[in-house]
Amino acid sequence: MSEVFYVVPRAAHEALVTAAYVKRGFGAKESAQAAQMASMATHHGIRTHNALKALHLDELFGSGAKVPGCTPNATVTKKATRFEAAEVWDAHQKLGQAVAVDAINRCIELADKYGVGTVSVDNAFHYLWGGGYVMEAAKRGYIAYTNCTATLAEVVPFQGKHPTLGTNPHSWGFPTTDAVGFPIVIDWATSVIAMGRVQVLKREGKMLPPDAAVDKDGKVTLDPNQAVSLIPFGAHKGYGLSLINEIVAGFIGGSLPTIRSRTHVPARSRPARSSSK
Repeated sequence: MSEVFYVVPRAAHEALVTAAYVKRGFGAKESAQAAQMASMATHHGIRTHNALKALHLDELFGSGAKVPGCTPNATVTKKATRFEAAEVWDAHQKLGQAVAVDAINRCIELADKYGVGTVSVDNAFHYLWGGGYVMEAAKRGYIAYTNCTATLAEVVPFQGKHPTLGTNPHSWGFPTTDAVGFPIVIDWATSVIAMGRVQVLKREGKMLPPDAAVDKDGKVTLDPNQAVSLIPFGAHKGYGLSLINEIVAGFIGGSLPTIRSRTHVPARSRPARSSSK
């Protein structure tokens, strides 16, 4: 299936995306930050995390959802920590791209003062392409790293049938411009492909790569129309990397694991849950 691509000036693209977010009730600054990151994704060919994906996510799960998962103009609060160079933020369901831009900038400020800086963010909406944030930091001379968990469980564990994990990406940026002419960025989901890629292939009428997704019965499928959940890359190795995200988030960010949203799992298969205060 042939495709037609249109070249749009970056300023025009960002103005359009910003206007779309403002129309949905978001503030001017957070809308502009979201548009900036959408432009970066598009510029680098990340079609699974561009403006179309960002606005679609907001419509399905964010400010447009019946139970909104994203709150326009939310205020981030900082939690008390024992360490000056490590901050923990509660984003109160703020737009993820805006939170992530502020977080990476704060990491840089902390690194300038202490030699290293860490910001752990909990309760934020999807921040889309993690590679964009570490790339910006690398361009400014910093080694940067980010990973995340998810609210939506859409990846099955190694040899599993029911989703318990998010795509849980890892993104690294290295300031190598002086050595090779550009920063080196390594960015990957811990699933074989992202769910956004499934959606792209579905629109294009193409099949999935082998061993990338399972259907509603937990059976491997090549049909994007039948794909319900994703498979970790590298068998147990990708699963292990994904699980690391969940554990780290629980320890340093206070985040609940992705298993909290196992809506696809039949009730009889769900573990008992308890809570304490």
